[in-house]
Amino acid sequence: MTRSRSAKWRRAAGRLLALAARPVRSAQGRHGTVLEAYRGYGSRDEIFLIGRVFRQSRPEDDRDDGEIRRALRDIGRRIRRRKVVGAPVVARFAGAEQRVVTDRDGYFRIALRPLAPPPQDASWHPVALHVDMEPPVRGEGQVFIPTERCRFLLISDVDDTVMYTGVANKLTMLWRLFVADAQSRVAFPGVAAFYRALHVGDTGDQGNPMLYVSRAPWGIYDMLSTFFEMHRIPAGPVLFLREWGLSWTRPLPRKAEDHKRALITRMLALYEDLPVVLIGDSGQHDPEVYAGIVEAHPGRVKAVYIRSVSRSSGRIEDIERLAAAVTAAGSSLVLAADSIAMAEHAAGLGLIHPDAVAAIATEHGIEPAGTTRVVASEEVRAALADDPATPPRIIVE
Repeated sequence: MTRSRSAKWRRAAGRLLALAARPVRSAQGRHGTVLEAYRGYGSRDEIFLIGRVFRQSRPEDDRDDGEIRRALRDIGRRIRRRKVVGAPVVARFAGAEQRVVTDRDGYFRIALRPLAPPPQDASWHPVALHVDMEPPVRGEGQVFIPTERCRFLLISDVDDTVMYTGVANKLTMLWRLFVADAQSRVAFPGVAAFYRALHVGDTGDQGNPMLYVSRAPWGIYDMLSTFFEMHRIPAGPVLFLREWGLSWTRPLPRKAEDHKRALITRMLALYEDLPVVLIGDSGQHDPEVYAGIVEAHPGRVKAVYIRSVSRSSGRIEDIERLAAAVTAAGSSLVLAADSIAMAEHAAGLGLIHPDAVAAIATEHGIEPAGTTRVVASEEVRAALADDPATPPRIIVE
């Protein structure tokens, strides 16, 4: 290995270790008990928040033997975390209080109805939390409540939509989630600028709610949150589908089943006054799930954007069904491998400002291949059967 290549690997390892270790040191609670809250969501009538209580050894701040060794020690502290089962957690928000206990994995779930209306001039609101022990361990959660300026709800997949994880291959996914350098995880240029444009809307001040779903485990929440911050992707609750339940006898994640569909249905019920934009990819079950959502909520979905990462026969059938459902509901579907085609369509619907398309193209860095074609739902298969070397860019309306 050449000296320059060795230095590159050392730098990459240092970045990865720092990313994995940083949340450990900032989350340390008193006497080794940590109260970790994940971003929550809600409406003016009810809020939802998930977190975890665990114990870990205190950092050895008095030892100064190099950044990499310190990061490795902190990662070791993370691995040796011990869940706290049955811990009493108290949440207070807008005059209301709720007491819950942590489950067998140390997680707690808050569903609280405020007694007083939350302030209307902000989207993010603090939730006071503490573990009721002596002395108490205090923390603070954050929940997103849409303001009156919001115009639509965005629900986006994360895996192979925002960042490339390769969820079709679970071993590849595990490697990319836990080992791959976070700096290179955005697989789709322009996606961060596109999501920023959707968040602010065509007026620039809407603050539309961004809800993300992922097949990843809760255990990498803080790392994924740091990844979003690193790439300036708008913050939002990252709503993982389930705990993986990993063990030495079961080293791969359990099946997600219909959890994504149920989760999106709950979001639509919570934000019943907002139309929705769905973003996913063609590689897994997003077309199938989104078709069911569009059929169950006609007129509610403004647009469905599917990032084209697979053209297998099974995926094409699911995309055909989605196209038929979208057409029947009077909505529109964009299938493309790049963010620019989606952005151009979103600007045409008034979801983003037209000037944002140029910024998205600049972040994209290259001119996407092919032209955008408008096709009928029954023409989708033929459009996807074209030259496989050129990623399709089609709109179904």
